[in-house]
Amino acid sequence: MSRQLESRFTQCCCAGILLLLALVGASAQQSATQPPQETGHFRQPELVELVNLDKTIKLDIRYATANNFLGRPVYTEARAFLQKPAAQALVRVSKNLRRQGYGLVVFDGYRPWSVTKIFWDATPADKKEFVADPAKGSRHNRGCAVDLTLYELKTGRAVEMPSDYDEMTARAHSDYQGGPTEARRLRDLLRAAMEAEGFSVYASEWWHYDYKDWREYPILNLSFTELERAQQH
Repeated sequence: MSRQLESRFTQCCCAGILLLLALVGASAQQSATQPPQETGHFRQPELVELVNLDKTIKLDIRYATANNFLGRPVYTEARAFLQKPAAQALVRVSKNLRRQGYGLVVFDGYRPWSVTKIFWDATPADKKEFVADPAKGSRHNRGCAVDLTLYELKTGRAVEMPSDYDEMTARAHSDYQGGPTEARRLRDLLRAAMEAEGFSVYASEWWHYDYKDWREYPILNLSFTELERAQQH
């Protein structure tokens, strides 16, 4: 093969490789902007609004404000939804805790997949344990995860916990042994009440609980307004 032909052959190979890489990259980018494709049989989603089931449950929907780790709102409405069985279980948790002088403050419930993608893209690599991978979807996306804390019924004030909500440090871990003793007691009180009704805590976040049947529901990507509209039909 002459040097000229060899040069042309090399150029063609390089061009082909670059085109292939570009196509693969474009495909990966496209798939990352859409919820993962799921197979199997799922329950029909039946998301209900928490405040309609229990008026003592307070809302502090941080993602409808700038008071969150992003520093800007990602929800247009301060609302919280869960799949009906999970919501009913949470109402039982609330009832149990009221006997002990505490109520529930909900930070987040059902979360559209697109918001999970925003969180993932905005989070540094060394903090990814605190956010869900959109390639797999979140249990929030299925309407079976809730972020919450306690408030005192006497004062109406949220209690002190070992860390702030959305704090990406070891203090947020569910088994963290530092900080005030009373804060850990209240964290563990919340955990015991939630586990008694079929919820399990996420190890990296004391406030995050998954309902036991989360695998039975599909990943959703509807805004709260779209969700409400869909339920009306």
